[in-house]
Amino acid sequence: MVVAGRPNVGKSSLVNRLAGRRIVVVEEQAGVTRDRKVVPIEWAGVAFDAIDTGGWQTGGSELDAKVSEQAARALEDADLVLFVVDVTVGLTDDDVAAARLVQRNARRVLLVANKVDDTSREQAIWEFVSLGLGEPHPISALHGRLAGDLLDAIIDALGEEPSGTGEPDGRDETGPLRVAIVGRPNVGKSTLFNALLGDDRSIVHDQPGTTRDAVDTVVETEAGSICFVDTAGMRRRARTEAGLETYAVIRSLEALDRADLALLVIDATIGATAQDQRLAERIAASGSPSVVILNKWDLIKTDDRDDVLASVSDRLAFLGDAPVLKVAANLGRGVHRVLPALTAAAEDYHRRVPTGPLNRALRDLQVHHAAPGARVRYIVQGAIDPPTFTLFSSARLPQTYLRYLERGIRERFDLGSTPLKLRVRVD
Repeated sequence: MVVAGRPNVGKSSLVNRLAGRRIVVVEEQAGVTRDRKVVPIEWAGVAFDAIDTGGWQTGGSELDAKVSEQAARALEDADLVLFVVDVTVGLTDDDVAAARLVQRNARRVLLVANKVDDTSREQAIWEFVSLGLGEPHPISALHGRLAGDLLDAIIDALGEEPSGTGEPDGRDETGPLRVAIVGRPNVGKSTLFNALLGDDRSIVHDQPGTTRDAVDTVVETEAGSICFVDTAGMRRRARTEAGLETYAVIRSLEALDRADLALLVIDATIGATAQDQRLAERIAASGSPSVVILNKWDLIKTDDRDDVLASVSDRLAFLGDAPVLKVAANLGRGVHRVLPALTAAAEDYHRRVPTGPLNRALRDLQVHHAAPGARVRYIVQGAIDPPTFTLFSSARLPQTYLRYLERGIRERFDLGSTPLKLRVRVD
């Protein structure tokens, strides 16, 4: 089901109301939603997806035209379209133009008159009958008035053909691998996202801050299903505007916390900055393995490439052996190496080491370098995602020795760059 209409009629507020929670970024200004965002909804035992789209409008900037194109493309495969209008503004030329587009491309349409906050506004809905989309369904997305009636109408319209995936919005251990694409604004995250998908799913424009919400897209690959999450660019807090951009950053951080892996995209023409370093620290704190993408590599002069790589190695040293891939996403160069790197990182993230070989490795490590004032008797792996090990020791172990054991276990079992957790039990 696609939610469509001109800008600022309350489409995102409606999606949040139908979902029963705030998933989509909402702000009282036009043009907040730019990419398509899929939101799972369940009502009366029926699960379906609502696709929030950017506002369709005539004229405007190049970016506005791309947003309108995304909205139009979303109509192509929709089982149902909710066409949203604003009763407080009344019928506009953009409503008429958008309605014509919907009539040409949609199989089934429900006309939704939003912002009917009380009975005094109900008479205003009949003006929109002239759009030719049927009888308007009044609702107040802000207050939830008549939301249940609209959901009942949606279920009736969908009939036996709901197209929802039923995918939850949080991490699902049995679901696809979740990969968050993060980075500062304007480093090429959405361009990389589209190159990986082979489809212009996110809006790409040379204006920083184009993506304002986390966009989830599941892709079937030879290695299985991968859910890519294209996020808004994250700037320093002092440079983040209150309201709209704050919500976008919150969504990006939430997406990162829910992710299994992270793609950290860096603008190679600038190199690793202090903000890139802080983003990498956030990735490390989330416990997710990472792959570093040096985008716009084609713009780097040959003589400067070693300096760029040295900057990344120095700034992001705490990410360990995270793969660093040199990519020109706009040209498609190097993008073919991303999926194999993600697959390898995922395998390490899910790795379980047998207890026998693990303890033989521990014995060899202690023979080579004994623990100061202690003896580690036994080691077991208690969890994966990331691999987590418990050490049974006669005394507390210093952090330097724990790092030695971590490095030895990583090398012995070829665990790559995935984070490891070591816990110590003293007995």
